[in-house]
Amino acid sequence: MNLLSPQRQKLNVFLMPLRTRALESERPSCERKACPSVTSVSFVSRYHRQECVATEENPQVFFCCCEGNFCNERFTHLPDVSGPVIEPPPPTPSLLNVLVYSLLPITMLSMALLLAFWMYRHRKPPYGHVDINEDNGLSPPSPLAGLKPLQLLEVKARGRFGCVWKAQMMNEYVAVKIFPIQDKQSWQNERDIFSTPGMKHDNLLRYIAGEKRGSNLETEFWLISEFHERGSLTDYLKGNAVSWSDLCHIAETMACGLAYLHEDVPRFKGEGPKPAIAHRDFKSKNVMLKTDLTAVVGDFGLAVRFEPGKPPGDTHGQVGTRRYMAPEVLEGAINFQRDAFLRIDMYAMGLVLWELVSRCKAADGPVDEYMLPFEEEIGQHPSLEDLQDAVVHKKLRPVFKDCWLKHSGLAQMCETIEECWDHDAEARLSAGCVEERISQIRRLTSASTSDCLLSVLTSVTNVDLPAKESSI
Repeated sequence: MNLLSPQRQKLNVFLMPLRTRALESERPSCERKACPSVTSVSFVSRYHRQECVATEENPQVFFCCCEGNFCNERFTHLPDVSGPVIEPPPPTPSLLNVLVYSLLPITMLSMALLLAFWMYRHRKPPYGHVDINEDNGLSPPSPLAGLKPLQLLEVKARGRFGCVWKAQMMNEYVAVKIFPIQDKQSWQNERDIFSTPGMKHDNLLRYIAGEKRGSNLETEFWLISEFHERGSLTDYLKGNAVSWSDLCHIAETMACGLAYLHEDVPRFKGEGPKPAIAHRDFKSKNVMLKTDLTAVVGDFGLAVRFEPGKPPGDTHGQVGTRRYMAPEVLEGAINFQRDAFLRIDMYAMGLVLWELVSRCKAADGPVDEYMLPFEEEIGQHPSLEDLQDAVVHKKLRPVFKDCWLKHSGLAQMCETIEECWDHDAEARLSAGCVEERISQIRRLTSASTSDCLLSVLTSVTNVDLPAKESSI
């Protein structure tokens, strides 16, 4: 039974629609809001959620759909991580980083240049030390008692095995022969020849020390010996004509040095026996001259030793300087025996003696400019075929001028030269025989000159001189 008054009933009826409308206004009406970026499927799935969750990344207005009474009472923002990620802008580099990246390449380049310069100075310094024990156990005996400062001064000569420097060691000048790494075998061979017992002789180049410089591809090999200011016989003959006495002195001392090199010497002064050594590159450029024109034989890069009971080692037929090669060497018919190699040296010695005679001013005639053997016949740069044709097939030799043969001493010297370069190797003179022959020629010419002077004086003294006038 309704005990309310009609006015009260009307009020309830009026409030009910208002409440209903209020409840309807509290219910989210997703139907009235469009979301163009959301598909229908995703929209339905969002609407049927029981919680209010917003998934936009950075919206201006947060939006969510849910179902149920007071479902939007609690709001949650969970952005969708599956969408595109917007990376933050890169940080601005600092001034320190800019300086580091700018100066680092310049610093590295400067360090590389300094390192290269240091390595170059370390590889070939103007000042060095002669250390005879640097190459473990391979250095030959040397008169050096320890380390001595060495200063390279100037290049004096260049050859196929390297260059020769004039250097200063303490208070004396020395010669430093520098071999590149590809010519190590020649350096090793020459050092071994110098280390042979009994190699100290007045007419052989005096050896001082040998050492290795640098490492890897920058390696150099130094050979240090005595220095002679006059240089080689070639250099001296280019600028000087020689007298008869100078010719005899140079020729005799040169033959003496080669004869000692070829000789077997027994044990002497505490050293072992010296074996016979063939030079195999004998020429005027490998003969040095002391101040008094005493000849000194050097450059043993191709030399070979003949020790009793031992093979001569790795020997090749066609070695040496082409112009000075004997006929059997040019022909390739060499006999690999000791005497055969020594006779090859004697052929070359004949050519060197011819060079001396060609620059001697003792003959009654002009002295021509210096010329190498066969330079007039086949030029300055003959090929192997040119020499084979001239020396082997045509048997040509440098010519003797008529004025030489009119001088008694030069005529005998020319005869000795012919016996040195004989085509038949077994007919050639030995170095010892040449030394004795030149010594004899010099004595005979000196005696004949003295006899001539004596006869002139005798004829003068036998003339009746006029009487001295009286001073009174």
